[in-house]
Parts: sequence; C-alpha cells; structure tokens
Amino acid sequence: MNWSLIPNILTVGRMLAVPPLVILLVHEQYGWALAVAVAAGVSDLLDGFLARRFGWQSRFGSLADPAADKIMMVACYVTLAWLSHLPWWLIVLVILRDLVIVIGGWIYHVKFERLEAQPTQLSRFNTLCQVFLMWFVLVRLAGIPLSPEAQIGLEWLVGFMAVVTLVQYTWLWSMKAVVITRKRRAAQESNSLDSQ
Repeated sequence: MNWSLIPNILTVGRMLAVPPLVILLVHEQYGWALAVAVAAGVSDLLDGFLARRFGWQSRFGSLADPAADKIMMVACYVTLAWLSHLPWWLIVLVILRDLVIVIGGWIYHVKFERLEAQPTQLSRFNTLCQVFLMWFVLVRLAGIPLSPEAQIGLEWLVGFMAVVTLVQYTWLWSMKAVVITRKRRAAQESNSLDSQ
C-alpha cells in the first residue's frame, strides 16, 4: 500500500460522509449526525497532520481538502436552514460570499496573474466562526442544553465576518490588479519608446 495516499483517502472519505450526514439530519437523528460530524472533523485533523508530518502533500490534496470542508459546511448549513435551525439570510450570505470570491479569483487568475490561494487571518477567523456555529447547532440538537441567544449571536457574527472578508478580498485583489495594470502600461510605454 502507498501510505502517502492516506491523507487523500481520508479527504475522499470526508466527502462521502456528507450524504449520510444530511440524511441523518433530515430524519432528525441528531446524535448520529453529530457523531458523523465528529468523525469528519477528526479525519480532517488527521489528514492534515499526516500530510505535514510525513511530507505526504499532493496537488490533489491541496485542492480536495478545502473543497471537502466547504462541501460539508455548505451541505450542513443548507440542511439546517431547511429544517429551520438556521436562518436563510445567513445561508444566502455565506454562499454568496464564497461564490463572489471564487468567481473573482478566477477572473483575477485569467486577466492578471496566477492566483495563489492564501487565506488571510480574517478569512481564517471567518472559517473558525462558521465551523463553531455548525458545531454549536449540532451539539444543541443532539440534546446538550446550549443558549438559543448564544446561537443568535454566533449567527450574526458569521454574517458579519462573511461581509467583512468579502470586502477584504475584493479590496486586496483590486489593489493587486491596479498595480499589475500600471506595471503593464509602464512596460508598454517603455517598449514603445525603445522602438522609436
């Protein structure tokens, strides 16, 4: 067996865990849904640790790992909203933020330069808030008494961070695009003068 494939196998396993998680939530099997989510979280930590510890990083893993996390997060958020455990305005905001960033990143990649996807500290905090809210709701649904008011506060925090990080990425990429455009113009003017 090629041991270096273990992180990728764990990542694929996390993707395959999404349908069972959704089905369990829909059937109100919240304890089992929480167990699946915990197993997925442990596999996420484990594949990251193994990849770093033994140098088992791969191009597939670098793309599939965040994709698996995002798929699980979106599926869980949408299902919880469908079951009226999260507000739809928050789901729309979170998904819209991701869509705008993905489309904006693609446009930047095509029109300006290769985009290196490096999350900012604010973006990492945004992800942490989203994950914490998901866990909070799942734990609460599993029967552990947690404050409904605390959940509302977390929902507003996640919504606020979605807007803030969207503005941040838009600003950063816009400034980079302006710098690249100016450099290209300067190079064109220099070439034009040299050719005269």
